[in-house]
Amino acid sequence: MQRYSLKPLAALALSSLLVGCANADSRVAPTDSASLANPAKLQHWQPSHAARAESWHLLGNDQRLAADADGLWLLDASGNRLAQHPGNFYSLDARQHKDELLIATTQASTQQPTLLRAAATDLQVHQQLELPATTYRIENLCLYHDQSHNLHLFVIGEEGMGDQWLVGNPSQLLDTAAHVRSLRLPPESEHCAVDDQQHLLYVNEESVGIWAYGAHPEAEQSRQPVDMVAPFGGIQELVAGLASVPGGLLALDADAQRLHRYQLTEDGWDSLEPIALGGIVEPERIAAHRTDEQVQLLLVDGDDGKLYQSQIDWAASTLAGNAVMPVVLPTVQTDPIPSPGDAADDPAIWLHPSDPAASRVLGTDKRNGLAVYDLNGQQLQYLPVGRLNNVDVRHGFQLGEQQLDLAVASNRDHNSLQVFAIDPANGQLSELGQIATALDEIYGFCMGQSLDGVMYAIANDKDGRFVQYRLDGNQGEISGELVREFAVATQPEGCVVDDQRQRLFIGEEGEAVWALDAGENASTEMTRVIGVEGPVEADIEGLAIYQHADHPYLVISSQGNDSYVVVDAEPPYQLRGSFRIGLNSQSSIDGVSETDGLEVTSANLGGQWSQGVLMVQDGRKRMPEGNQNYKYVPWQSIADALQLD
Repeated sequence: MQRYSLKPLAALALSSLLVGCANADSRVAPTDSASLANPAKLQHWQPSHAARAESWHLLGNDQRLAADADGLWLLDASGNRLAQHPGNFYSLDARQHKDELLIATTQASTQQPTLLRAAATDLQVHQQLELPATTYRIENLCLYHDQSHNLHLFVIGEEGMGDQWLVGNPSQLLDTAAHVRSLRLPPESEHCAVDDQQHLLYVNEESVGIWAYGAHPEAEQSRQPVDMVAPFGGIQELVAGLASVPGGLLALDADAQRLHRYQLTEDGWDSLEPIALGGIVEPERIAAHRTDEQVQLLLVDGDDGKLYQSQIDWAASTLAGNAVMPVVLPTVQTDPIPSPGDAADDPAIWLHPSDPAASRVLGTDKRNGLAVYDLNGQQLQYLPVGRLNNVDVRHGFQLGEQQLDLAVASNRDHNSLQVFAIDPANGQLSELGQIATALDEIYGFCMGQSLDGVMYAIANDKDGRFVQYRLDGNQGEISGELVREFAVATQPEGCVVDDQRQRLFIGEEGEAVWALDAGENASTEMTRVIGVEGPVEADIEGLAIYQHADHPYLVISSQGNDSYVVVDAEPPYQLRGSFRIGLNSQSSIDGVSETDGLEVTSANLGGQWSQGVLMVQDGRKRMPEGNQNYKYVPWQSIADALQLD
């Protein structure tokens, strides 16, 4: 499953179109210079300052920014100095926002990446952010804005080392940068470029080619080739510089003295005919800026340091994305699950009967047990009872003379139902034992309760079978009687029961969400609620019911595109909208991807949870990287984003 990976993302666009690898048919084979059309008309450019600088950036108002041992330089198109910020810098990237520049550079003496928010007219610094010194030499820096306009910095270093940092929010730089993730890059990477719209990081690998990585903070650490060195692609020997422009990528082919152009399409990266760079002995670095249908270029000759400027006609079209999807922010995250790897899976909410703020969140660790958290995300208990996959909770179970609340989970070690008692007074969990099932490979699970109080445990198998057990505790011990069986054609997992309407929703991962009656003697005929076409992309994972005062909503984890879909939980199951959970820069909480299970409640838990809360499993923990955890989102922010009543 591809998520937050190498696909153009327009709503993070987190909306996704799959980007394929550049294929042999789309690449341009090595060509004699004489056959190249429209060689670039290069003009030697001699600035009055920073003439030997290797790091340059082109600004939109026909100005140039340079970094060298004497500082940062702002120059006009004629090479005259407009402003200088003193220091010893190398590497450079910048973004302009209204009358300010956001500048990224490296302090040569300390190997500290440094961000400056400065006036675009005179480089007067309004804010400075220094990142920790790296343990490796920095080769290059690249800035990136995500779908919520948070500012990130990619640091590209020696021996394949690199990092992604969150350095700013939409309005300013942060007081302290937050490390998002470490990067695993090719060992001979020197240049980078970022496409904000498609959320792609381009990196070169010397003598190999150009790679594209997902730039989004939730992206997989996978890559796809854009172009390779001959005989596998159109590059003659090595890439000496990269520059991203809307709709495309530029790359310097040093030995061939050519400028390669790549246009991103729905099928991958198309190589356009390269442009000859006559007059440059060894093109080393490139800066580019697109205006209308032209691209302004500034190139450095690595042999003598001379600068050349030019412009090329290029009406590259920008790849369209899907409709932008609303992004809501998590406001609380739990402590990491104890087990490493893909471990967290499914949450459940236990509501305290008299003190809503003392409610608990249960989260499965499918490698080892069950964790219990408070509403601040702090782990209060951990029960290492085995590989628990899904969990659910119901109140008011009679166990002999005692009334208590139940949590039940699917135990994959024993193909059983693992049962816990919850003390209604304090939310403390204790083991009650296991109930054997008739399943060969137990997987998903949910609970239901009839209108007269009978509790049911509903589990499924990877082969599509569902079994429904009536739970009983009259003799002082927990037991389950099989009362119903049914099946879907392919693998299911998530399910949820709307107790008020006695309706069961089940998720067939690669097919659809289905609805059927929940009663033990009811028909097993199923009604299709929503399929994987449209807003839902396989796999269908967690399902949960939000009990609105007038009608219920069904919340679906659409794992295939890292989103959440809301539909009416009553026929005709009208679609209400989709949303994603993004990075919260103010609270230093990373966004959410690859969600398995989720849970929601409409109960007033006080404060920001007055309209309820959505809890989701996060498949990729970042900022900092670590074991998976669960994220909490106020329901009010979802209702506002989707305009729900």
